[in-house]
Amino acid sequence: MAYYRCVGDVPPKRHTQHRTPDGGLYFEELMGEEGFSADSSLLYHRAIPSAIVDASEWELPDLSTRPNHPLKPRHLKLHELFPGQSWKAADVVTGRRLVLGNADVRISYAAAGESSPLYRNAVGDECVYVESGEAVVETVFGALTAKQGDYVLLPRATTHRWVPQGGEPLRTYCIEANSHITPARRYLSKFGQLLEHAPYCERDLHGPAEPLLAEGTDVEVLVKHRGSGGSVVGTRYVYPEHPFDVVGWDGCLYPHTFNISDFEPITGRVHQPPPVHQVFEGNNFVVCNFVPRKVDYHPLSIPVPYYHSNVDSDEIMFYCGGDYEARKGSGIGQGSVSVHPGGHSHGPQPGAYERSIGVEFFDELAVMVDTFRPLELGEGGLAADDQRYAWTWSGRGPA
Repeated sequence: MAYYRCVGDVPPKRHTQHRTPDGGLYFEELMGEEGFSADSSLLYHRAIPSAIVDASEWELPDLSTRPNHPLKPRHLKLHELFPGQSWKAADVVTGRRLVLGNADVRISYAAAGESSPLYRNAVGDECVYVESGEAVVETVFGALTAKQGDYVLLPRATTHRWVPQGGEPLRTYCIEANSHITPARRYLSKFGQLLEHAPYCERDLHGPAEPLLAEGTDVEVLVKHRGSGGSVVGTRYVYPEHPFDVVGWDGCLYPHTFNISDFEPITGRVHQPPPVHQVFEGNNFVVCNFVPRKVDYHPLSIPVPYYHSNVDSDEIMFYCGGDYEARKGSGIGQGSVSVHPGGHSHGPQPGAYERSIGVEFFDELAVMVDTFRPLELGEGGLAADDQRYAWTWSGRGPA
């Protein structure tokens, strides 16, 4: 995220003395990517950021997966993962239920009413979409407000916690990378500025506005990090001083929000392919938005997608608003996920192809993740599977 920001109290020259009001020194920390060769920020702490007084194992939620075999398209009903009032006792971090995952990305879902523990993901960046509800996301860089439709982008190893606001469930769709998550490269200049043809710009990105200074001693932080053989494990640190002790920072690496309503759709006379909907990318996956938009205006156009085979990728669509035209008749609604795996040709449900002719506007909202390695089903995905979706194109299934 090569968009410079300066927040709070920083010295005029980096790597120089920065003194407290009583003459002591603040402790400078460089948080940077790719071994000093990519985006970074400098943070100025009251206490030594490396100091810990305890470390123990943290048992992560179930991250096991099962192959999608036999190969089937699937409909996952994520709202069923948190029935009744069960969300009230859950939080966005420890309450996540793994829906789908592979070696590049994990997709989880949480409905929460409780504040999360302090947490950081040292495996990769997180991109959390807020389906509904509101929260304050407290981070070492400062606080972010998160509302319905916001993506919350959290760089790898950002210490933070989620604090729900109000009495409604905070529903979050969590995309965890094993890499960094950035805007699509074709949207960026060679120096990192979003270009004129990009569907959003820097004005649409909202980072912390002021430091978040907190007091406390012997403060626990949960850390998700890399284990042996590509595994993901957890450690519980205890810090002698609260890690939210940063008086100022500057740089190009920091958490921020982007609201899906600020995405400007790219349309055409005939149906446009999914890459025009792209908003972010990570290693071996992309994130796309399908937003309310004027649709194809050729006199003979068919506005819904043509049938297509995902030769190189799995297509995962999370339906989070409106009425998705191509899926009418399949039982898909708010909080649904469709899984269209590579090797299976998919497209509109029966009748949707014909019904779309002459339609001028689609009122739909969906977040799509396409992966270039096959996704496996997590325990949440298995629990939410409706078991019927694969047969909705033909109208009948196994005898």
